[in-house]
Amino acid sequence: MPAFERNRIRAVLFDMGGTLVDMRDFLALEEFANRAGIRLDADNLAHWTSQLRDENDRLGEKWSFEEFWRKVVEGATGKSVPDAQWAVFYQTVSNHQFPAHLYSDARICLDELKDNHLKLGVVTNHVSEQSARELLAHEGVLDYFETVVASGTERVAKPDPRIFQRGVERLKVPPQETLYVGDKPYTDVRAAEKAGLHGLWLHRDGTGYGEDPPEITSLAEVPIWIAQFEVSGHGFSRPESKLDTDFTGAEETPHRPRRREG
Repeated sequence: MPAFERNRIRAVLFDMGGTLVDMRDFLALEEFANRAGIRLDADNLAHWTSQLRDENDRLGEKWSFEEFWRKVVEGATGKSVPDAQWAVFYQTVSNHQFPAHLYSDARICLDELKDNHLKLGVVTNHVSEQSARELLAHEGVLDYFETVVASGTERVAKPDPRIFQRGVERLKVPPQETLYVGDKPYTDVRAAEKAGLHGLWLHRDGTGYGEDPPEITSLAEVPIWIAQFEVSGHGFSRPESKLDTDFTGAEETPHRPRRREG
């Protein structure tokens, strides 16, 4: 069977927060904490959020929303937070509508995938499908997606394979012809692979050359990764590799563009 049939990608599903949109606001969290009598700063809060986010990802997202943020705040302060202060902080955070900003590489990626006639969707651990749709509509990208699957509505969350399966079922594309792109290597990528999809880790602070799981540093690389996968059956070449030449006369496979610095 020709490689272009064997390794075909017909659909791409995306994570939302941290992948398509940035929903972080550490200055607001610092203010909410200070109002509750909890002294911490935004930079330290950002550090502990990143550290514990990675740990929670490795654990399979076992911590609840409240458990996660209590661990973050207590890590940032270096001590236990009294229940009364925590209650004030958590209520404020729960009721606050955090701003969302579309990442600068998102629309470029979506435009190119649409031009290539791929089906697109979102599978997200979010409070509800309606809320996710409203957020995407506010950022002007909802119309790109044929389906939006949210854990709060589905009553099942990543890394459970069922939520990925619902995404591909609604796109009417087999999982083996679907790519999932997310910013968490376990909750997103490994979990999608276990559900039968291909997974691609968006690691914005990484080198972009990780292969286990496959890694990119920008959404702009998704169409290029798909093009190489469909030709060769794998993603980008290792940085030390030379251009692959097919001596049967086939064209060279596309390779990762060098990452721009600065």
